[in-house]
Amino acid sequence: MVLIPAIDIIDGKCVRLTQGDYAQKTVYNENPLEVAKMFEAAGLQRLHLVDLDGAKAGAVKNWKVLESIANHTGLVIDFGGGIKKEEDLQLVFGSGAALATIGSLAVKNEALFSEWIEKYGAGKFLLGADVKDEKIAIGGWLETTDVEVTGFIEKYAGKGIRQLFCTDVSKDGKLEGPSVALYQKIIARFPELFFIASGGVSSIEDLEELRAIGCSGAIIGKAIYENRITIDQLRSF
Repeated sequence: MVLIPAIDIIDGKCVRLTQGDYAQKTVYNENPLEVAKMFEAAGLQRLHLVDLDGAKAGAVKNWKVLESIANHTGLVIDFGGGIKKEEDLQLVFGSGAALATIGSLAVKNEALFSEWIEKYGAGKFLLGADVKDEKIAIGGWLETTDVEVTGFIEKYAGKGIRQLFCTDVSKDGKLEGPSVALYQKIIARFPELFFIASGGVSSIEDLEELRAIGCSGAIIGKAIYENRITIDQLRSF
């Protein structure tokens, strides 16, 4: 199982929100590059970079942070938040992201996302499925849809998407443990996908449980910043 640390960006700084609430924001580091270098030094190879300003504005904002991390580390970066137009997508790839994370757009504009998959290749995208009560939530979780998560995944798996992460909004940033039952259900239905668990990871035991149920990867955020999981533990995991 691949460990993927998360860096969430507001105003160019490394922050975390609780349950996607911009009012519940903690700034952990003024310099995201410093944080990324620490992850790389610990032997981690991937990074989940989220532009929260971009997610709110509906256009990529913190691409300079992406560029700086891509230029000064060898991390494989997936970048999301505000990718709504092709100019945004090109900016993200041009700034050094290996993968573009697409969530809300995949729900709201299937035709455009399908076009991008055709043009750039399914391997350039990480599908984000934010879920509340097994239904897809969008727009930085401000909006819940009536789209069932399994149907949503099935549709894009059919278009060639192989990597996806699933965040249970009710768990995220609360350090209460991940949605194991939901993930087991998804993995059983789509065993061929590179499935990444996201949200709620609060301990090494959580990571061991996610590995045991067959997750291909796990995104970890707050647990690292709150020292629930140390860099040494990540290194030995």
